Amino acid sequence: MSLSIASSIAYSSLMTIETQMSVTSSNISNADTTGYTNKVANQVATVTAGVGTGTTISSISSNVDQLLLKSLVNATSELGEANTTNNYASELEELYGSTSSDSSSSDDGTSLASTLATLESAVSSLESADSSDTDLSSVVEALDNVASQLRETSSSIQELRSDADQGISSAVDEVNSALDDINSLNQQIVAAKAAGQSTADLEDQRNTDLQTIANDMNVSYFVNSSGAMQIYTASGTALLDSQVHALSYQSVGTVTSDTTYTAGSSSGFSAITVNGEDITSQITSGTIGALITQRDDTLPAAQSELDELAGNLIDALNAVSNEGTSSPPPSSLTGSVSVSSSDSFSGTGTVRIAVTDSSGDLVSYEDLDLSDYSTVGEVVSAINGISGLSASINSSGNLVISTTDSDDGVAINEMDSSVGSSDEGFSDYFGLNDLLTGSDATDIAVRSDILSDPSLIGTSQLSSSSSLTAGANVVSGGTAIADDLYTALTASTSFASAGGLGKVDTSFAEYAADIVANIAAASSTATSNYNTAETTQSSLSSTMSSESGVNVDQETALLSTLQNQYSAASEILSIINAMYNDLTTMVADSL
Repeated sequence: MSLSIASSIAYSSLMTIETQMSVTSSNISNADTTGYTNKVANQVATVTAGVGTGTTISSISSNVDQLLLKSLVNATSELGEANTTNNYASELEELYGSTSSDSSSSDDGTSLASTLATLESAVSSLESADSSDTDLSSVVEALDNVASQLRETSSSIQELRSDADQGISSAVDEVNSALDDINSLNQQIVAAKAAGQSTADLEDQRNTDLQTIANDMNVSYFVNSSGAMQIYTASGTALLDSQVHALSYQSVGTVTSDTTYTAGSSSGFSAITVNGEDITSQITSGTIGALITQRDDTLPAAQSELDELAGNLIDALNAVSNEGTSSPPPSSLTGSVSVSSSDSFSGTGTVRIAVTDSSGDLVSYEDLDLSDYSTVGEVVSAINGISGLSASINSSGNLVISTTDSDDGVAINEMDSSVGSSDEGFSDYFGLNDLLTGSDATDIAVRSDILSDPSLIGTSQLSSSSSLTAGANVVSGGTAIADDLYTALTASTSFASAGGLGKVDTSFAEYAADIVANIAAASSTATSNYNTAETTQSSLSSTMSSESGVNVDQETALLSTLQNQYSAASEILSIINAMYNDLTTMVADSL
């Protein structure tokens, strides 16, 4: 072997070892860099004319198991979904409060069930013959607490839906940014491959961006023959091929219980689109998939449970309240139901409407046979025919019954009246003496004048005697209305299927407890699912790290070995150079 060949071999060895040392040093320094995989400088022998002439680095590569990477991408999507679902379930559970208090506290819990139990206790005090104005105030306070809690919980649910909507917008922006990054990396990788350069570090960066996208939404992907990665939705809509197809989404400003997403609709929540195509239904996992589910399914289901509770509570308590009257009766009653004079009216039985003085003594009255009237206007005319009364439909469409003398009051006994398809009593049908206003959990409230003056609760009754005598006291107290209010609260009420609860006959407090228990169970399931998803993703990530990550101990040992090899190659090159010098001297001396 000639000295020139030996020198070439020694020099190529130095260059190869230098590259290997550089790669190994980079591995050690990037051991904790997210997404970084262990790089290997692949060494091959060089041969010229059948003779070995040294060594070189053919490529720098990383060992990434592509099947394992796909599994990790899918697990990351599932973890993103589970994490988001668990976070929202925890927040929702916190909104509903606790069903029991800490043993060191005198509080009996903060849940709807506890608040309703407090209302039951307050109403039961009215059943006593010696109940006082203080008892009335306690009932109004407890009822206001129930209504306020329903409204506030409902409002908080809508805030969570708004948060989910904003979260979708943020996640869409994150996906688009990652797609842009991958597109740029694709171009660099394709160019590097064509030039025979290493693409391992670029591929690491690309895989990290892919994980970011997977955390936000479920996708499929593959790498083509030129080295470019293409990404699609689970249903095949291209997000990145030769160019980026960005997601488009516009969050809404204000979210109410009426704000919904409907495919193809321009109102409510907008669709997530790609090139004008609605892909909302294609996103079933990841953070975005979970946020869509929370916004459109889980949280509206929780709202529907609250609405079922509130709607039934309004109907039940108002039905009882309309059986009674305050004492003394008010000078005017205004209905809560919107009607018009031309509306058809279908009623049977009789209703008694009376005018009394401030002491509850009878001024005038009349029993109206409801089967005689076919329109609301005819009912209004009949009431106008009662001495001392005036009836009309106000600008808001509510029936108003007033005394012509402001010192007098108007009282109603529904008797055996039955109006409409729901067979409501006359006063209840028009909402003339409601205790609660609103229609569901979003707007339930204690009637404003009762909230200001609890004595206006209609716990007295207009006499139902067969005939009444002018000047006689016809408005009496007693506990009948209080008994009926307590029964309405505690007896079984029929609740329709709503959210995660099926049809059931139970009390309001028990139904509220069912709501809280349902939320707690869902939260527990969400936590369990998150733990499972986290364990799966962590296990796959650990396996990936074990197979493709940097083992600092091994790399440090390798670096030490390479340093020794470098020293040896340097010594060989020094010897060869010395031999060259000796040879040159010998040749010069011979001349």
